[in-house]
Amino acid sequence: MTANLQSILARVGTILEYREAHIVYSQGDVANSAFYIRKGKVKLTVVSEGGKEAIIAILEAENFFGEGCLAGERVRMATATIIEPGVVLRIEQAKMLSVLHDSPAFSELFIRHMLSRSIRVQADLVDQLFNSTEKRLARALLLLAHYGDPHKRTTGVPKISQQTLADMIGTTRARVGVFMSKFKKLGFIEYNGKLLIHNSLLSVILHE
Repeated sequence: MTANLQSILARVGTILEYREAHIVYSQGDVANSAFYIRKGKVKLTVVSEGGKEAIIAILEAENFFGEGCLAGERVRMATATIIEPGVVLRIEQAKMLSVLHDSPAFSELFIRHMLSRSIRVQADLVDQLFNSTEKRLARALLLLAHYGDPHKRTTGVPKISQQTLADMIGTTRARVGVFMSKFKKLGFIEYNGKLLIHNSLLSVILHE
């Protein structure tokens, strides 16, 4: 995001600094503002009526969340939790709508964000419907490692538990443990103070 667009956000938003595990908002809360991540990571989770929790997204810097209020969402459909300490901008619904109306450049950026999120949601749905647990785990790891950077053959992933990975792909921690051990044995991942993901992990997804 350009400095000009950052300045627009800074002008209309309230800067909030959060520690790890802080809940920005909970499922069922009144939805009256959008948020923008300047630094850190945010986890979005939903809980079913039966109490089962699922992770629907892990968002990094330069991502919006809570934007459903701009489309008529009255209560939060998910819980947003800080998983890496950072800085978040809170933008009141009316101010966000105003800046979208008044700034074509900002509006274009936000539309790109929404389209990208929509594509990701569709890809996640296809992943859940048609891919095995092993492939879903490999895809989740590659996404966390920002696969596709031509300058990196190996990328480090911030600390993330096997239970969190299990929640992301809809399986058990034990199953994740089995496949993580397999990926490590095959040289697709390694541990060196943090989890390192090799681009060769893509072969798991491509294998029929």
